[in-house]
Amino acid sequence: MAEPIYLDYNATTPIAPEVEEAMARARHEAWGNPSSAHAHGRRARAVVERARQQVADLLGCHTDEVIFTSGGTESDNAAVFGVAGALEARGRHVVISKIEHPAVERACAQLERRGWSVTRVGVDADGRVSAAEVVAAVRSDTALVSIMHSNNETGVLQPVSELGRALRRRSVVVHCDAAQSVGKLPVRVDEIQADLLTVAGHKLYAPKGVGALYLRRGTPFEPLLHGAGHERGLRSGTESAELIAGLGAACELAGREIDGRVAHLTALRDRLERRIRERLPAIVVHGGRVERLPNTLYVALPGVDANRLLAGLDGVAAGSGAACHSGASEPSRVLRAMGVPDDLAVCTLRLTVGRPTTDAEVDAAAEQIALRAAALGAEARA
Repeated sequence: MAEPIYLDYNATTPIAPEVEEAMARARHEAWGNPSSAHAHGRRARAVVERARQQVADLLGCHTDEVIFTSGGTESDNAAVFGVAGALEARGRHVVISKIEHPAVERACAQLERRGWSVTRVGVDADGRVSAAEVVAAVRSDTALVSIMHSNNETGVLQPVSELGRALRRRSVVVHCDAAQSVGKLPVRVDEIQADLLTVAGHKLYAPKGVGALYLRRGTPFEPLLHGAGHERGLRSGTESAELIAGLGAACELAGREIDGRVAHLTALRDRLERRIRERLPAIVVHGGRVERLPNTLYVALPGVDANRLLAGLDGVAAGSGAACHSGASEPSRVLRAMGVPDDLAVCTLRLTVGRPTTDAEVDAAAEQIALRAAALGAEARA
């Protein structure tokens, strides 16, 4: 059986060949402990520091502002708990949006259980938070504001630069989860003006198990992990030169390709939407009226349960806008925050293209989705 057409690049990406090559070199030549003073350790340390430079170059920051982590979840948790721990005496209030990734949302819920106050700002019908509403939610005891760069479901870009400029004047610490954006769009910390920013390796053609946290110089921060003082005492745990080399190579690759990558992904996404709309004119594109990630199409097929469609669609690998629990579809909290009716939310597919996607794959996937939707529609009418 042929491999299904992969349209789930927001979930994870394959490791790019250039990244595999960098990891293989590190695996064979830099297997020592980067903290060891002998030759093996020095080789591993050199690999780690080269990767740190590659990440810093992509983000436009200093190398000493890059902390390597195990991935997006750890980076998000480290940002939330790191700032909270450092500023608890000054204030115990956090502002986030209602559509943050669970790694931020659940970390903040944990703070609530510890007696903190969390304000969750809503979004409009397009899935976009208002920078003015976020700023208005800031109080004298606010320790942290955390707003994502782009939403992992809708792909909608949030007004993080506007927010960063406004909060810079308020001396509030700002975290931005950019896990979905880095590698798909130019992401520069001087433009966003965030104090902390999350990068996840497996979202940009690097391996799973590695990520980074940008931490602006001077930002109050209490380490999440304590141990032998790795990463300048900010994240203990022996660094994996192999995984970190992969992240560095992926960041260097993204920096070289970013303009062409944006054009390629946008063309593919728009082609996919056109092809589906030609067959199913009634589709609804969530977030389609505002800026979004160039690769993301979050589309509802009215009257067709997305999970049932995907379950019978062997030729396409994609995601849906609803979780399946005991045979029933539970709508996404992101779509609910946008005010999307449940009966439309459960009809939503998340289709995300990537660097290796071709026009032929897009056309074939659209055809398969349309045929399966028509079959389910006929079944419902029978």
